[in-house]
Amino acid sequence: MFITEAFAQAAPPAATGGTESTLLSMAPLVLMFVVLYFIMIRPQMKRQKEHKAMIEALAKGDEVVTAGGVLGKVSRLGETFVHIEVANGVELQVQRSAVSQVLPKGTLK
Repeated sequence: MFITEAFAQAAPPAATGGTESTLLSMAPLVLMFVVLYFIMIRPQMKRQKEHKAMIEALAKGDEVVTAGGVLGKVSRLGETFVHIEVANGVELQVQRSAVSQVLPKGTLK
C-alpha cells in the first residue's frame, strides 16, 4: 500500500582491461621502491660497510672519536672492546662499535 517496490538495477559490465592496465597501475609503486632503494637503502649499506672496515682496521695508537664525542688515543684492543686513553693515566673502555671516527695522527696533543 504505502511501500513502493524497489527493483535492483543491472550491474555495469566488468572492465576487461587485461594485464597492461594492471602493469600500468603497478608502475608507480615499483618506481617508488626503486627510487627509495637508490636514495636511502644503498647509501646506508655503504656507510655501514665503511664503518665496519674502519672498526676492523683500528690499531694501537690511533686517535679516535667515540659516538659520545669523547676524544682519545687507542691504548689496548680487545675482541669487542677498545681501551681509549683520554688523559695521562685515564682510560675508558668502550665497545668497538662506539668508535665513530678515526682522526689523523697528531690531532690530539
